[in-house]
Amino acid sequence: MDIVERFLNYVSFDTQSSEETHTTPSTEKQRVFAQYLKEELIREGLQDVELDELGYLYATLPSNTSKQVPTIGFIAHMDTSPDASGTDVKPSIVTHYDGNDIILSKGLVTSVEKFPELLAHKGEDLIVTDGTTLLGADDKAGIAEIVQAMAYLQKHPDIKHGKIRVGFNPDEEIGLGAHHFDVEKFGCEFAYTMDGSEVGEIEFENFNAASARITINGCSVHPGYAKDKMINAARIATELASMLPIEETPEHTEGYEGFFHLLNISGTVEKAQLSFIIRDHDREFFESRKAEMFDIVEAINEKYGEVATLELKDQYYNMREKLEDKMYIIDIAKQAIAEAGMIPKIKAIRGGTDGAQLSFKGLPCPNIFAGGLNFHGPHEFCSVQSLEKAMMTVVNICKITEQELGK
Repeated sequence: MDIVERFLNYVSFDTQSSEETHTTPSTEKQRVFAQYLKEELIREGLQDVELDELGYLYATLPSNTSKQVPTIGFIAHMDTSPDASGTDVKPSIVTHYDGNDIILSKGLVTSVEKFPELLAHKGEDLIVTDGTTLLGADDKAGIAEIVQAMAYLQKHPDIKHGKIRVGFNPDEEIGLGAHHFDVEKFGCEFAYTMDGSEVGEIEFENFNAASARITINGCSVHPGYAKDKMINAARIATELASMLPIEETPEHTEGYEGFFHLLNISGTVEKAQLSFIIRDHDREFFESRKAEMFDIVEAINEKYGEVATLELKDQYYNMREKLEDKMYIIDIAKQAIAEAGMIPKIKAIRGGTDGAQLSFKGLPCPNIFAGGLNFHGPHEFCSVQSLEKAMMTVVNICKITEQELGK
């Protein structure tokens, strides 16, 4: 089976996760796909294939070298985003893409003007949707690349490698992918998530992240008799939101710039609620942003009485602090990408990754490109050539690890 056939087979499975169920996995259809993958891994000759009760799948490709080589791993997630339908995906392949707009089957246009990243793939073969669903390259491209690489290594025993572990998890798209990942069972010195986008990218920096929920309790009085009595929670909520710097929001920031993001605001005179996420690559700035949120709530309470309460929770941290003294892991990935014919591109993630949470659970785990673009919607596409290059990057990492770290 070639990588395209494998990928197209995978995207036929509907594996959307859900924030509503509060189960693991969050949807049974992820378990269906996991069971299929388990059987495929066995057919491909992998060992120690295990699917646990929470939908996490682990397997091993044994070492074929006499050297003592660190065990390394490759990880991808099985779920697709709840943001767009993943039911009955109908992909097609645009061969030798000519650089023009792509007309999808429902009259939807993936235009070069809106999606200029298309032009970087002129002349390649693009796998696209029919305009009614997402594609699922996030992250079934990563799964296909990992499985294909394991098959490739078995067909080419002249490529020496140590013990390789693979892990496929549910529920990454709802932020829970790493929560039940068994790092001890996985047993790796380091690993890579195959969950990035454009070819050549390596990501080992991500946002520090927190969520903030503010509740404002007001006092409702007939507006005709409200002087010095009414406390309008809805109006105070808008005042509080305006106290945050407008230039430090997602729509005004890029690169390493952090932000406050108002996700939701709702309320009445009696009660109002605001939900925020707080993001910054710099840990010190991140802590300052959290302190600023507390200061704003305190200022509101000083002005109106004890009307506002803040619930703030850290979500994940920048994995760079866990990788700074292990940059050989990044160097191996850079060399592997270069040997696969690409220019390595170090990029900071303006978001999070399972690898960040895994790094803080004791498994250093940077992120590598998987080749898909325009995730979470009908304009998602993936280049066949990108799939192939990512697969060879996995192969090269295994080879280079044996050459550089084997003893």
